[in-house]
Amino acid sequence: MTDTGILGTGAFVPDRVVSNDEAGAGAGVDDAWITAKTAIRERRWAAGGQATSDLAAAAGRAALESAGISAGQLSVIVVATSTPDRPQPPTAARVQHLLGASGAAAFDVNAVCSGELFALSAVEGVLARRGGHALVIGADLYSRILDPADRRTVVLFGDGAGAMVVGRTGRGARLRHLELHTFGEFSELIQVPGGGSLLPLDEEALRAGKQYFRMDGRGVRRFVEDRLPQLVKQFLHEAGVAPDDIAHFVPHQANGVMLDTVFAELALSRATMHLTLTRYGNTGAASVPLTLDEAARAGALRPGELVLLAGFGGGMAAGFALLEW
Repeated sequence: MTDTGILGTGAFVPDRVVSNDEAGAGAGVDDAWITAKTAIRERRWAAGGQATSDLAAAAGRAALESAGISAGQLSVIVVATSTPDRPQPPTAARVQHLLGASGAAAFDVNAVCSGELFALSAVEGVLARRGGHALVIGADLYSRILDPADRRTVVLFGDGAGAMVVGRTGRGARLRHLELHTFGEFSELIQVPGGGSLLPLDEEALRAGKQYFRMDGRGVRRFVEDRLPQLVKQFLHEAGVAPDDIAHFVPHQANGVMLDTVFAELALSRATMHLTLTRYGNTGAASVPLTLDEAARAGALRPGELVLLAGFGGGMAAGFALLEW
């Protein structure tokens, strides 16, 4: 068990509610099809002029208030995102400025939908050296990179942010164990092909739609269903806990139908699986902290209970954290 604790949580989603019929119109699919395939009923999309940093800062403020910590007490801010404001500087730099956290180091982490867990791991080391408190934010704004004609992706994603205040202290939810994985041989299952050094976005690439998010849905589902149950069982064994010890399961909010299948395989017989995807869709790196915040604010998590966080997605990557609430 580490001496790192989650001192507060926060979340933010844009005001605009987008129905399944609206999201699927350009792809020729309707509410019935989307609900049956994903269990998603609506999502939030950002307004024009709203950037990932705006969502991240709003979630960060909520987490700071929850923890009773001021921005001036932060040593580090890490933003986990695969939809940054721009290629550089890091989105976290603008978040630092928006929050007025002038004493905090700020940087981004990109592990796609597992990003919050990778960021949580990163701040452990920073806090060990610098002390103080960390603000870890998962934030994504996918609506700007979705192809409206691609039914495999446009119906899945929403925009949002979730945050945690982390400190090396005796209070808060204890971080008992954390583990990260990357399977680079599957890196092309989820990608935005263009816009980097490998494929700059010239006119030809734009005409080919290389600026859009792409996903091999069947390949991703096969990866998750084949790998995740074994990874979770291995993680719990290394953490020294049994599946029956877990009271709450907070997974990445990828697809509700797929999560039902995976949850049955995990055999977490006493656990409640927390879902927000029916209202918010897949919010990328935001989905785990956003869902944890909702469960915490609803009073669903009781002192002493074990909470399993599970992120998975592009890379392909997976991250797990065990909290003792």
